[in-house]
Amino acid sequence: MIQRKQSIWLLLVALLNAGVFYFDLYHMHTMVNGVDTLGQLRVADHYPSLIIAVVITLLPLVTIFMYGNRKQQMRMIAYSLVAESAFITLVLTRVTRLEKLPVPPSSGSYWIGAVLPIVAVIFLIMAMLGVRKDDKLVKSMDRLR
Repeated sequence: MIQRKQSIWLLLVALLNAGVFYFDLYHMHTMVNGVDTLGQLRVADHYPSLIIAVVITLLPLVTIFMYGNRKQQMRMIAYSLVAESAFITLVLTRVTRLEKLPVPPSSGSYWIGAVLPIVAVIFLIMAMLGVRKDDKLVKSMDRLR
């Protein structure tokens, strides 16, 4: 059934991950010739980030329609968790590499795009728990027959 709770969680994960394309990941201030300039890290500026962002957006959408095979659905959610972790790690790595630029940023802060994948991980865990609950329910009903 598409009306299950985990389908809602997976849809929210896909929407949050789509927000990564719209919002910046990191804002930084650099001093260039005495002028404070604002720079930002975006997903579209880095090819590996772009590929992983597309994967983390599409994978939950595909997983919603695997409701007939709960084992496969749990496996796809696990793949989504790995991809989310890879994306978060990639963002953190990109931010730490900013210090090695010829003109390092004087200050910076994470932006909304960096927080969305962390919230998506929480929703993925909730979806995984929902699929497990459904699987246990179906197994208990099979035992009663």
